[in-house]
Amino acid sequence: MTSLHNNKSKFLSLILRHDPAKIGIVLDQNGWADVEELCKKMPITLDILKEIVHTDSKGRYSFSNDGKMIRANQGHSIDVDVGLVEKRPPDVLYHGTAERFFDSILSSGLKPMTRQYVHLSDDPANAVVVGKRHGDPVVLLVDAANSFDNGDKFFLSKNNVWLTKSVNKKYIMGCIVSHELL
Repeated sequence: MTSLHNNKSKFLSLILRHDPAKIGIVLDQNGWADVEELCKKMPITLDILKEIVHTDSKGRYSFSNDGKMIRANQGHSIDVDVGLVEKRPPDVLYHGTAERFFDSILSSGLKPMTRQYVHLSDDPANAVVVGKRHGDPVVLLVDAANSFDNGDKFFLSKNNVWLTKSVNKKYIMGCIVSHELL
């Protein structure tokens, strides 16, 4: 993806996950935006929008079956229902963060902060990538099986990100710190 397309992808993420009003569009209750309206107001061509959606390495976006609507698959800070279905998670999931947040997380658990859900991965390498975006990475190991067995709900987004409302500190089993990740 070119630098220009990368910038448009980041802006698309902002619009579809956090601030559709920034360009004067409204998402429906399920997070869908009208493609034609989005293209006019971003502005972006339909071909570039399709390229961004189809080449996004994280699979952040989806078109509706008829191609007339688009939405982010997860990561919203605004209240939308993307139709997640509860699913039993793998025994262990991973959460990438920065070292500077580690003590706070150990004392209070994982919280969604500005998003609707805590994001987890079944792949520690993906968690490292997420952690690096915020500073020196730390990957937390989450006892997802026991959390689920004790009533916490987990969902798997369309782009394979595990989501839950929060993770109690008692389910954080340990971590891998940056020097162990290199």
